[in-house]
Amino acid sequence: MIKSILVPVRGDGMVATVLAHAAELAKQHQAHVNVVHCRAQAKDLMPQGVPLSEFARKVMLEQATELANRQENHLRGILHRLALDFGLSEDSNAEGTALCTFTEEQGRMADVVKHAGRLSDLIVLPKPQRERNLGQSSLKAALYGAGRPVLICPGQLQPNETFAQHVAVGWNGSLPASRAVANSLDVVQSAKRVSILTGGKVQSHGPTVEELVAYYALRGVEAEIVRFEESDPATGLLKTCESIGASLLIIGAYSHSHETEMLFGGNTERLVDNTEMPILMAH
Repeated sequence: MIKSILVPVRGDGMVATVLAHAAELAKQHQAHVNVVHCRAQAKDLMPQGVPLSEFARKVMLEQATELANRQENHLRGILHRLALDFGLSEDSNAEGTALCTFTEEQGRMADVVKHAGRLSDLIVLPKPQRERNLGQSSLKAALYGAGRPVLICPGQLQPNETFAQHVAVGWNGSLPASRAVANSLDVVQSAKRVSILTGGKVQSHGPTVEELVAYYALRGVEAEIVRFEESDPATGLLKTCESIGASLLIIGAYSHSHETEMLFGGNTERLVDNTEMPILMAH
């Protein structure tokens, strides 16, 4: 059941994208959106490896703190405006609306995600930007450190009325895929159309796609099977989603270790790098 959605944010220009997607799901499921700003500590803004006098260090720390305060106030103003635009309420007494709260935590984004994410039903993150070395550690922290499902949102993509209405589920019988299925039942049950995408062989000891159809049927979900042929499963999944008009892809993430996929490449890394649609994943 999706009742708590974590949205960790920072000054990377992706606030509107992640909050918009979180808001749409929150309104569909009457959930609480917890927006957490990961605020850099003043000491981390100090120049490294430069000898400073005690007076100079004190002045620079004060300036760094003042800068962080201005950034926090500016971002909080943006968040309040966006919450209103996206139909979220900050009034805890309001009925029939999705609630949104804002908190601030100091420290690294990955550490904040681990802490706040473990009691969240879903974590919403922007698509990692490998070329800028942004987002990979947060995604790893969410999947491995918090152990929660993650919704990845591509840059500047704004959800519309079709978001999560036609859901595609990538299935290969793996343990991560089964966890993704279990963690996304609320989303799947709320969708108007569910397609199970499968290509190639099911993993050893993995349930077949027909068994997944039966699993969904027991829960009142009618799912269709869509088979694809592609030597690269990541490419096949994305192409098939586009051809059938799916607006959300659900997959199991990192059948191999995150480090192995980072070094040698893997289906999850290629999906994340190349997607132009939101992806809900679980490990």
